[in-house]
Amino acid sequence: MTERLPSVRASARWRAIAAGPAVALVILVLAFVCTREIGLPVRDPDHVAALYLVLVGLGVVLLVGLDILVRAAQAAGTFPPPREEVVRVRRERWTRARCLTAGSALVGFYVSYMAYRNLKSIVPLLRPEVNYDRELGEWDRGLFAGHDPAALLHDLLGTGFVAHVLSIAYVAFIVFLPLTIGVSLVFARDLRAGLVYTTAQSINWLLGAASYFLLPSLGPIYADPAAFSVLPASEVTHLQGVLLDQRVAFLQDPAGSTPQAIAAFVSLHISMSFTAAMAAHLLGAGRRLRIALWTWLAVTTVGTVYLGWHYFVDDLAGVALGGVALVLAAALSGIDLRGLGERSAQRVGRSEDRGTRTPVPATEPGTR
Repeated sequence: MTERLPSVRASARWRAIAAGPAVALVILVLAFVCTREIGLPVRDPDHVAALYLVLVGLGVVLLVGLDILVRAAQAAGTFPPPREEVVRVRRERWTRARCLTAGSALVGFYVSYMAYRNLKSIVPLLRPEVNYDRELGEWDRGLFAGHDPAALLHDLLGTGFVAHVLSIAYVAFIVFLPLTIGVSLVFARDLRAGLVYTTAQSINWLLGAASYFLLPSLGPIYADPAAFSVLPASEVTHLQGVLLDQRVAFLQDPAGSTPQAIAAFVSLHISMSFTAAMAAHLLGAGRRLRIALWTWLAVTTVGTVYLGWHYFVDDLAGVALGGVALVLAAALSGIDLRGLGERSAQRVGRSEDRGTRTPVPATEPGTR
């Protein structure tokens, strides 16, 4: 039995490494199959996915440099740390294999995103006569004793300063998501934590696209724009107008226009935010980080309903979808999230008790 242990560990490492790219391949194949049905190619509209990959990749490189600098300073007990300590940390922690592993996870995430955008855009072409906005609105009112939750929030919070705050928070998601991906791949005590988190977010793209086909809908702002006419002009109201114009142009000329991006059920802002918060909780992240992520989830939930992007049931479904994505990612990666968090905490505790630096765990994917 002991002779087979190394191969078992190697198999587990490769399973964690391959999970994210495998999800990317699945959603990319689905995008090719579905777009082919209507005679459209798979494309990266306006090169957005490629641009994000380059920008986030550069950001990750900067985070790696920061990680090396901080760890070298901690080990040397001085700042700036000696050059030889920086070199040592770089060689021990950021080996070529580890860099390739983190890079493949990042590329897989953005391939998934590109494929997701293609799938999302063709929902009204494959299901042109189907719309569930009326049903979703009725479910919302049923949950709130006959009241519209957006109207309740407008009355409770007002329609002035709060609208701008929630608008900024909603738009900030474009920074929040890649930031959490980068931080998880660079600063996690065990690289497997970053891999399973990135895989979970890729699965969110896949499940989110499936939900759009299941219950096609536009969202409250498009189904009942008068209900949100009291809100002041903001970055969100501008974005909502742009997306509507793009949808109209796309439906008139799918091949020559920017793919449309309107869909309500489910809210991926919520599913991905919930995945981030739950992953941090299970992996034993610092208390401040956990509080920040749960607070972000709460603010985003309020914002999606208040600003008219989603029905409240979209957010409830988003929480469920985010949880399922994390469970599937752990299963595909062969990783026990809570156990991984406990082991990482124990390693840090032993290191602090000894007052010594913590070496890179030999069981991490890509460390040797």
